[in-house]
Amino acid sequence: MIVNAGSYSQSLPCPCGDLQNFGRCCLPYLQGTLPAPTAETLMRSRYSAYYTKNVDYLLKTQHPKHRKFNSRQEVAKTANSTTWAGLTIVDRKKGQVKDTTGIVEFIALYRIGDGLSQLHERSRFQKEGRQWYYLDGDLLPPYQPKRSEPCWCKSGKKFKHCHGKK
Repeated sequence: MIVNAGSYSQSLPCPCGDLQNFGRCCLPYLQGTLPAPTAETLMRSRYSAYYTKNVDYLLKTQHPKHRKFNSRQEVAKTANSTTWAGLTIVDRKKGQVKDTTGIVEFIALYRIGDGLSQLHERSRFQKEGRQWYYLDGDLLPPYQPKRSEPCWCKSGKKFKHCHGKK
């Protein structure tokens, strides 16, 4: 079940930042054709679901024990009010095909007005049968790369010449 399927082409680069096109990357997971094989794949596909406003997928992949009575409204509000601008996976622990738990740390870029902000989170995942689920996550302080590393905003500049200016 894709929301905004007509507005995001299968041939465009996948919103999750993988180098494949959307049709070969996250789309099969969002359509329910395949289950995400790893915690990171689920994280990436959930980002793509937020990007394409696929609330059904976001709810389906949230662990049932962590859903609230107003989950649909909360997820829809976030998906519809946010312009997502990029995803970077910072770290992963476990979460492979044979694991039953995993942790993925990521930075999701989003726009508010003319400014670019980041959501830095360490998310926990659990696998039941063949299905990975998002459990919950810890919000982390804004990600600060080393001064000579690329900036978190994906400007192409080194951090010291971009958001690291003092």
